[in-house]
Amino acid sequence: MHIEHHRWYSPRLGYDLGVAVFGHWGPPLLAFPTSHGDEWELERNGLISALGDFVDGGRVKIICVGSNNSDSFMNKGAHPSHRSWRQRLFDEYIRNEVIPFIHTHCQSSEIPISTTGASLGAYHAANTLFRYPHLVKRCYALSGVFDLRSMMSGGYDENFYFHNPVDYLNNLTDPWYFEQFESCEIRLATGTGPFEDRRHSYDLSAILSRKGIRHYLDDWGPRGGHDWPYWKEQMREYLSRW
Repeated sequence: MHIEHHRWYSPRLGYDLGVAVFGHWGPPLLAFPTSHGDEWELERNGLISALGDFVDGGRVKIICVGSNNSDSFMNKGAHPSHRSWRQRLFDEYIRNEVIPFIHTHCQSSEIPISTTGASLGAYHAANTLFRYPHLVKRCYALSGVFDLRSMMSGGYDENFYFHNPVDYLNNLTDPWYFEQFESCEIRLATGTGPFEDRRHSYDLSAILSRKGIRHYLDDWGPRGGHDWPYWKEQMREYLSRW
């Protein structure tokens, strides 16, 4: 498997972050780690090898980024406004640094990007599509949490509102977004397996349904647990449909 590692200083975040690229060819899949993961987390846990035939066959190029969660929502020692501000900066890093990197790496500024992530990574995958549906056209949010209020210690501000999907989507009226969502594939994967809490995916699905945003709530039943073996199986199934 062709593997590359890139690392640069982000002027927005104020430190270096790495990007791992798996594959030589194929449509780009931007993959976010779980809570405290780095750009190698998916490889360490066997997800990349589980998708190896798709990667080696040129059916997908997986671009893995690191996490900013310990500096944002999971930074319990910081003021809530600092947490939401750092999430805003991470979002700007993805939009203004990582996405242009993907366009350059794929030699196309118009290639549609897909996102994926599990657990807190699913939040980032979904949030990135919801905020930039003209650039991200497909999302696989596995075992996600889409309301981050429990991580804000009672705090709430504008930065948080615009990065908390259940809030900004519930109030969305801009027709441009709805037009873009029409060309997107949004998949929320959950189930009844170990450690899984289906409420989060079902709550987001209800909001999307009320707003008329087409999406898929994939309840995998006992095959939908909150752990890597379940996420590997789900992503193999999803990529087999490409």
